[in-house]
Amino acid sequence: MPTVSVVRDRLFEELGRTYTDEEFDELCFEYGLELDDVVEEKVGGGGRIKQGEEEIATVYKVDVPANRYDLLCTEGLVQALRVFKRFDECAPRLSLTEARCVIQVKAETKEIRPFAV
Repeated sequence: MPTVSVVRDRLFEELGRTYTDEEFDELCFEYGLELDDVVEEKVGGGGRIKQGEEEIATVYKVDVPANRYDLLCTEGLVQALRVFKRFDECAPRLSLTEARCVIQVKAETKEIRPFAV
C-alpha cells in the first residue's frame, strides 16, 4: 500500500476539528485506512515561514489502498473524510465547462482507441 504523509495540524484545520492520535486511528480504521505511524519531522512552512527554514511538525503516515489515487494528498484525504463523517452534505458538485483545447485522434489510432479523455 502507498503511504501518504500529512501534517497533523493542517489536516485537523482542514477537517474542522481535532482528534487524539487514538481517535484519528479509529477514524482511519472506520474508513478502511490504516494510520501506520505518527512521527515528528522537519517540514517546510508552506509559505508560513521564511524560505530555507524548517519547523518540526507531527506527521501522520497513512496507508492508502493502491486503487485510491484520490487519497494520496492532504486535500483528497480531507475531502473523503469530511464526506464520510458527514461534515459536508455530499461530494462537491462538478460541472462541465467549455473546452479550452482540442484533442485530435488519428484514424489509425481511432480503430484501437476511439475515445480520448
